[in-house]
Amino acid sequence: MERHILIVEDTKEISDMLSSFLEQNGYKTTVADNGSIASSVMKNGSFDLILMDLMLPYRSGSELINELRTYSDTPVIVLSAKSMMETRLEVLRLGADDYIIKPFDLNEVLVRIEVVMRRSGTAREEKKLLTSGRLSLDTDNNTAAVDGEPVTLTAKELSLLRLFLENPTKVFTKANLYESVWQDTYYYEDNTINVHISNLRSKLKKASGHDYIETVWGIGYRLREEQA
Repeated sequence: MERHILIVEDTKEISDMLSSFLEQNGYKTTVADNGSIASSVMKNGSFDLILMDLMLPYRSGSELINELRTYSDTPVIVLSAKSMMETRLEVLRLGADDYIIKPFDLNEVLVRIEVVMRRSGTAREEKKLLTSGRLSLDTDNNTAAVDGEPVTLTAKELSLLRLFLENPTKVFTKANLYESVWQDTYYYEDNTINVHISNLRSKLKKASGHDYIETVWGIGYRLREEQA
């Protein structure tokens, strides 16, 4: 099946070059040349991977990645002239899967795409229905439910829930959670984990009346089994 890549790039010469090269290598491509168009296309289209520039008219690539991760886990590779480590870490924290600095070699882009696609494909092959009591997570569709009724979660909340459900007896430190879900090194204490855990706990409790996330004081968090 032909894989579909969205190219979000406002420089026509670059988007044309990428589109032509990728189509020669068996991919279908769609191009969005500004942030507003890209936002709409991402919501209404279905893509296997997104190549994302950061400096875009109307909406930045960082904003688009942040928005995308609230409803989709489609892989994103950033293509940017910004080489500062802080920028690279920021977009990776937001949910990008890889970062390539401009100017780039087309063959390198192709290899990076293949690696990210392979990693994403392997994850899809391992997907299954995860459950705990009345709570379920359909990892094929990336949806959570209590007694079959959908619970709306963000991408990070879904990733946290999946981690807990896949490891029901494990106590996760904040560093464990951050490095697993944000895929970056946890350097210092901040409020990121607390906020996401609090939101996830609140949504699950509102839907079920049960507190599925247990705080293990001085250590971290773990899944709390629902008693029959």
